[in-house]
Amino acid sequence: MTDIRIRRTVRPRPLRGPGGTSLRVEPRGLAAGLLLTAATLALAVVLIGTGDFEMAPGDVVQTLLGNGSPADDFIVNDLRLPRVLVAILVGAALGMSGAVFQSVSRNPLGSPDLLGFGYGSAVGALVVIVVFKGGATEVALGAVVGGLLAGVLVYLLAYKKGIHGYRLVLVGIGASAVLVAVIQYLIAKAQIVEATRAMVWLTGSLAGRDWAQVWPLLAVCAVLFPLVLGQSRALRVIEMGDDAAYALGVPVERTRMLLMLAAVLLTTAAAAAAGPISFVALAAPQLARRLTRSPGSNLLTGALMGTVLLLASDLASQRAFGSDQLPVGVVTGLVGGVYLLWLLVMERKAGRI
Repeated sequence: MTDIRIRRTVRPRPLRGPGGTSLRVEPRGLAAGLLLTAATLALAVVLIGTGDFEMAPGDVVQTLLGNGSPADDFIVNDLRLPRVLVAILVGAALGMSGAVFQSVSRNPLGSPDLLGFGYGSAVGALVVIVVFKGGATEVALGAVVGGLLAGVLVYLLAYKKGIHGYRLVLVGIGASAVLVAVIQYLIAKAQIVEATRAMVWLTGSLAGRDWAQVWPLLAVCAVLFPLVLGQSRALRVIEMGDDAAYALGVPVERTRMLLMLAAVLLTTAAAAAAGPISFVALAAPQLARRLTRSPGSNLLTGALMGTVLLLASDLASQRAFGSDQLPVGVVTGLVGGVYLLWLLVMERKAGRI
């Protein structure tokens, strides 16, 4: 007797809006987005209640709604909420930028961590710290400028009648090696105070973040997120190959340059707010793709996954090591290093490297 199994495929459903507009929604992707949003809210409430003065989730929610005591209001809204908001925005920015670079390069290793943009931000920040003895605002500006210059350099070196995925990754790895050498040189030449300050910044941390970091990062995300999401259809077409994209009327190089610029700005803004948080941009898009089982760019789910990863890492950094709280960059580095090794093994088994 022959066993015949019919596999049901869930297709995207068009949602009709006013004026005849429509939006294609994949049920599994929508469910994944709702799940990640719920996880983000739950982790945010738990994190706000975590610290020397523990607060129950119910008390945190009541305080956020304006029904807490003056002491609770100070702890929640002035001390802990800014840190959590920075974590949410940094995770979302890194997750979305990683999704853009992995789609543009058509390579799971195409991440700002490996392409050198994070190291460019680090060089810019260290030049301000070591050479100019600048303050926090100048360091953040230096991180943005350094990341942008690194992005322009990598793009120009990788450009040859267009941008090829593996060429972009190889150039980025080479640029990363050079920038790491520059970082080590700056630290070696710095005085002990500046060297200590530089090492603290390089670790990547959310400690001490306040509203001064929230508002600039929120403004950058508010501008760039809609811009990137508006190019999601063009990005999916570019993933099919440049020839197919040209045939379908997509301006490939202009779209690619716009998306890469937006992704570099998101990466540098995140570094300016919290330092170089490693591996979130690498892991978030891949985990989002496995959760949605969608071959597309997964921009929004990648951003949500980045938020969940960073919030969970921050929670682990505060609770998993007893009284010794680690910077969140150490936790993401530990987890991300293991994930990178696993990803390399899977890519080798698939015959792609």
